Amino acid sequence: MADFLTAAEAARRLGVKPATLYAYVSRGVLSRVRAPDGRASLFGAEEVERLARRGRPRRPAGVADITVESAITEITGDSLRFRGLDATRLAVSRTFEEVAELLWTGEFRSAREPWRARPAALAAGRAAQAALPGGTLPLERLQVIVPAMAATDPLRLQLDRSAVIATGRSLIVGMVDCLPSPTTWITPSPADPTPSSDTSVSAGQNAPIAERLWPRLCDQRASPGLLRALSAALVLLADHELAASTLAVRVAASVRADPYAVAGTGLGAMSGALHGGASLGAETLMAAASDPDDVPRVVTELLRRGEKVPGFGHLVYRGGDPRAVVLLDLVRRAAPKSGQLAVAEAMLAEIRQKCLPAPNIDFALATLTGVAGMVRGAGEAIFAVARTAGWIAHALEAYIGGPLRPRAVYTGMPAADGRGRGQR
Repeated sequence: MADFLTAAEAARRLGVKPATLYAYVSRGVLSRVRAPDGRASLFGAEEVERLARRGRPRRPAGVADITVESAITEITGDSLRFRGLDATRLAVSRTFEEVAELLWTGEFRSAREPWRARPAALAAGRAAQAALPGGTLPLERLQVIVPAMAATDPLRLQLDRSAVIATGRSLIVGMVDCLPSPTTWITPSPADPTPSSDTSVSAGQNAPIAERLWPRLCDQRASPGLLRALSAALVLLADHELAASTLAVRVAASVRADPYAVAGTGLGAMSGALHGGASLGAETLMAAASDPDDVPRVVTELLRRGEKVPGFGHLVYRGGDPRAVVLLDLVRRAAPKSGQLAVAEAMLAEIRQKCLPAPNIDFALATLTGVAGMVRGAGEAIFAVARTAGWIAHALEAYIGGPLRPRAVYTGMPAADGRGRGQR
C-alpha cells in the first residue's frame, strides 16, 4: 500500500464524495498534508484504511455537514490562510484594504483611487442611523446603514465582478463613515487615558479604513501601537471560511441577492450570541471585573451558574485560536502598563489555572477595545466591517454558481394519509 492517497483515491476507499472527505478534515476526523507541488492534498493511507474499517463517523450533535468548494480561505489544524497565505502574517505586514483585495481578486491589488462612498449613500446612511435611540449599539446602527445605502444605488443589481468589487469598497467605507462620533450617542467604556504624547489620527477621506474607524468607536486619540492592533484585527477577522454568517451570505448570493443584501444577511447572522455577538459577551466579562484581584470572583460566579466563560474556546481551533495570539501580543506591546490589560492578563491566568479552553479572537478583541477605551459594542462593529470583505469575496464565488439549496431530513409526524407507514 502506498504511504499516501490522493483525494480521489481516499474518497473512493471511504465511499464518500470529495466534499465529505474535506468535511472530515475540518472536523478533525481525518488529517491531510500538502503534496510537494503545494497544491494537491494527500491523505495517509493507513489512516484512511482505519477510518474505512470503522465506517462513516457520526456527526457531533448539532453540527451539520455542509461543504462548499471555495478558493478563498483554508483552516487547517490551528492555522488560517487567505488564498494560501498565513493570515496571522498578513495581519502584521499588510493593510486591511490590501487583504480585502486579495480575498476578492487573489492578488494584492491597490485601487487606483482611495476607497470612497457616494455622497448620496453617505447622506442616506447617516440619516437612517441618526433616527435611532441614543443607546443603540454600533452593530445595530450598521444594520440600518447598509439598506439605507442600498436604496440610493440604482446599479446595485449589476453583479459582474468589477461592479461587485467596486460596491464592496464603497460599502465598507460607507459603513464606517456613516457611524457617528461616539460622544454623540453612547458613553465610552472606562479605560486608561491615552498618553498625551500619542499622535492623533487623521480620518480624512483618503485615510485607511482602520484610521477612519477608530474615531467612530473611540473619543480618545489612538496611539500608533493600538492603531496597528486595530488594523491587524480587521485583517484577522476579514474571513473565516464557512462561519454561520458566511454560509448565510453564500445562500443569499447564490440566488443573486445584491451585495448590499448580502452584507445585510451577514450582519443579521453575525449578531447572534454564538457568532460575532460573542465579542459583546467578552466585553461584558471584562467590564465585570473592577481590577485584577476581582477576576477570580467574576469567573467563579459564571462557573457556579453553569455558564461558559465568553471569549474562550473555539469550535474549529482545538489547540487555541491563532488570531487571538497575534492580537493579544500587539495589544501588550502597544499598552504594557494599561490597567485594562492587567485585568485581561489576570483573566487569562485564572482560566489557565482552572484548565479551561484557550482564549479566542472575541476575548482578544474585547481586550483591544477595553484597553483603547472604545464604546460598548465596538468589537461587534470591528467584526462586521472586517467580515464584510470576506462576505463580498464569497458572494463573488457564489454569483457564478447555481442556487445553494441544502435538503432537510424530515423528523416530524408521518403523513396523515398513512403513506410510508407499514400496513397493519
